[in-house]
Amino acid sequence: MDLLLILTYTALCIGIFKIFKIPLNKWTVPTAVLGGVIIIGTLIMLMNYNHPYSELARNYYVSTPVVPLVKGRVTDVPVKPNQQVKKGDVLFRIDAEPFQEKVASLTARLASNTDFLKALDARLRSASLDRDRAQELMRRGIGKQRDLDVTQANVDDIVAQIDQQKATLNDLSAQLNIAKYDLEQTVVYAPSDGHVVQLALRPGMIAAPFMFRPVMTFIHEDANAYVGWFWQNSMQRLKAGDEAEVVLDGIPGRIFKAKVQSVIPAMAPGNIQAQAGL
Repeated sequence: MDLLLILTYTALCIGIFKIFKIPLNKWTVPTAVLGGVIIIGTLIMLMNYNHPYSELARNYYVSTPVVPLVKGRVTDVPVKPNQQVKKGDVLFRIDAEPFQEKVASLTARLASNTDFLKALDARLRSASLDRDRAQELMRRGIGKQRDLDVTQANVDDIVAQIDQQKATLNDLSAQLNIAKYDLEQTVVYAPSDGHVVQLALRPGMIAAPFMFRPVMTFIHEDANAYVGWFWQNSMQRLKAGDEAEVVLDGIPGRIFKAKVQSVIPAMAPGNIQAQAGL
């Protein structure tokens, strides 16, 4: 822009000198040069202040490293690199057979222990009746204290077994819920609309829940913005909601309309965090 203004002013001065046949002397030439410095300098300052621009900008987007929550062998990868996917589309599947077997085993154990708890309840009712009869005989004076003590101890033992069995059932129920959750995690879905990049995952590979080794990278469709660096004096005229224009070197001649989302008065070089080192 600066060069364009200088060339335009130079062409204008040459035209005026030739059309009006102004002589070139020590007065006219310095006047034209000084006038150009004043006019062009004023225009540049006004543009920089009222029309801030930045030649240093970058396209920022949010990426999500896809890490499975369970470990297993990959059986299917239906998604393709850079393929647009919708939220909930399947990205890949892990062999679910070990997790299904665990769910089935815990389900069977839970059913068996539930039946055992019902049997204990029946035994408790029978033992309570025996104790009540022993108490009635003691009240009439024809029973033995030993019989009452034995029946009461039997009731207490069954009650303790029931409490222990209930705790076992609660533990098995929690394990079954975790196993069902792990089974659901064998199918990994897209977290939102977007596309997948760095897709080297293939069926037969082992996927593991290790956060530093994601199996693919997911790019969200709506998390995309251009960030520019401006001089401090230019930021005085910037505010959220202002109209903006974006020009890309790779697409010359086209101007893309945009809007300022936010103005951040902080930058990475000035960032400091609390630490002990000097």
